[in-house]
Amino acid sequence: MSLLAFLAAAVVLAVTPGPGIAYVVARTAAGGRSEGLASCLGTGVGGMAHVLAAALGLSLLLARSAWAFDLVKYLGAAYLVWLGVRMLVRRDAAPAVGPVAAQGPRRAFAEGIVVETLNVKTALFFLAFLPQFLSPVEPVVPQLVLLGSICVALNTAVDVFAVFAADRLLRSDAGRSARARLLSRVSGMTLIGLGVSMALARREG
Repeated sequence: MSLLAFLAAAVVLAVTPGPGIAYVVARTAAGGRSEGLASCLGTGVGGMAHVLAAALGLSLLLARSAWAFDLVKYLGAAYLVWLGVRMLVRRDAAPAVGPVAAQGPRRAFAEGIVVETLNVKTALFFLAFLPQFLSPVEPVVPQLVLLGSICVALNTAVDVFAVFAADRLLRSDAGRSARARLLSRVSGMTLIGLGVSMALARREG
């Protein structure tokens, strides 16, 4: 898989409304732009923790068994298809979080790290998504760290944009819902297509 294909999929997935965007918007609504931006930095740090964990775990797996790594790729492809189907069939495409209270940028930063680090879905997604773009003839850890860092950077950039646009988004719930549904459909089809193509692709090297 080319870097271009990875970037296309990563961008589509980054702009898809999810718990991360909902959280930073809620944090912005409660404590203003400073808390929203602090929470973005926190979720970015938490995301990198998942990237490093995935790099360590998958590199150990590849070192032990090539067929086990292939199994992870197939399971990951199936997981991506499942996520895509869920995006296509769910009615509410705009995740929401419970009400939050203002607590200051430092606390928002720390809470963002905790929220993202404890997000099991993020860990599963990285384990399913990143291996699809690895070259088995190149060192695994640098590839995983690079690809994962790109994903985290894109997600954080989208979160920051959401913080700056929070007031407008909150004032236009109907429009936001329509955009969220469209993005969810596009992302769902992207995930399904990616999963199927990865399952059919032959291992190189």
